[in-house]
Amino acid sequence: MNLLGNIIWLIFGGLVVFIEYMIAGLLLCVTIIGIPFGIQCFKIGILSLMPFGREVREVPGDSGCLSTLFNIIWIVVGGIWIALTHLFFGVLLAITIIGLPFAKQHFKLMGLSFTPFGKEIV
Repeated sequence: MNLLGNIIWLIFGGLVVFIEYMIAGLLLCVTIIGIPFGIQCFKIGILSLMPFGREVREVPGDSGCLSTLFNIIWIVVGGIWIALTHLFFGVLLAITIIGLPFAKQHFKLMGLSFTPFGKEIV
């Protein structure tokens, strides 16, 4: 079931989202200051490529203060808009019964895109 969900996800926008995150990650990695944020874009992009069958969880023994500071910078610079976009598409897909699994994946991406530092994909 996860394979079928991932294939349908790719056809209906998952590939485009993946490419957008990869381009943003490459642009952020051009500068030294942007490298940690570019790595987070790569992490979100890989999850957005095939989200079915994966989950996001907190990293045990996280760095704490630095992770919190980077999450605040991420939210202020653009994370809020990315999360709101995933929220919009999640709500839009949740209206239909057939779109519920895809809405769930958008909500998972929303949580990760709002505060990506200190989280891992399993």
